[in-house]
Amino acid sequence: MKILYNMINIGRNKRNTNENWGGLTETYDFYEKFYQKGFCPENRHEGNAMEFTHFDADGNAIMVDVSEKKETNRTAVAKGRIYVSPETIEAIKGNHVKKGDVLGVARVAGIMAAKKTPDLIPLCHVLCLTKAAVDFTVTDAYVEAVCTVKTTGKTGVEMEALTGVSVALLTVFDMCKAIDKTMEITDIHVVSKEGGKSGLFENPKDKVQ
Repeated sequence: MKILYNMINIGRNKRNTNENWGGLTETYDFYEKFYQKGFCPENRHEGNAMEFTHFDADGNAIMVDVSEKKETNRTAVAKGRIYVSPETIEAIKGNHVKKGDVLGVARVAGIMAAKKTPDLIPLCHVLCLTKAAVDFTVTDAYVEAVCTVKTTGKTGVEMEALTGVSVALLTVFDMCKAIDKTMEITDIHVVSKEGGKSGLFENPKDKVQ
C-alpha cells in the first residue's frame, strides 16, 4: 500500500509542477482521482472522504471486522458472457466438443469456485453458502452464465457470485479452446444483491435490457 500512496503523491506533485509526464498522464490521473476522493490516509477521516473498508488508517490491508453485524439472509446474482464462433456454438449445442459436456463441466466448476472464493480473494470472509447455482443461456453468438449464491450471515456474497460466473466462463474457454482461440469473456457484473444493512441493489444496466 505504501507504493500506492507514493504513486498518488507522484501524480499530485507532477500536476502541481507542470512536469512532463512522459506518456503516463492517464495513470497519474487515476491515482490523482483516488487522492481527491480521500484514499490517502490524511484524507480518510474528512467528512466528504470516500472510505475503503479493507485498509486501516496506515494503509495496511485488513479483513473487515463484521462481528457486530446481524445475520441476515443474503443473495447475490452475477452474470457474464463469452463470445464464441458459430462453429463453437454448434459444437456446444450438439455436445461435439472432444473434452466432453462443456456446460456441465462449467456449471460444476462455477459452483466449486463460488465455495472457494476466500481461498482466491485474500480479504473475503469464509462463508457457509446455502446455495450456489450456475445457469447458462446459449445464443447464436455467445454463452451467458448466471451465478446465484445465497447464505445466512453477516456479510454479502457478491464476490462468491462473481467468482462463480468468472470460473464458469473460463471453463467454457478451456473446454473449447481447441476449436476457437478467439473467444472473448466480457460483461461480468453483479446483477443484484439483497440482505444486510444496504438492502436490495439491482443493477440499472440489467433493468433496461
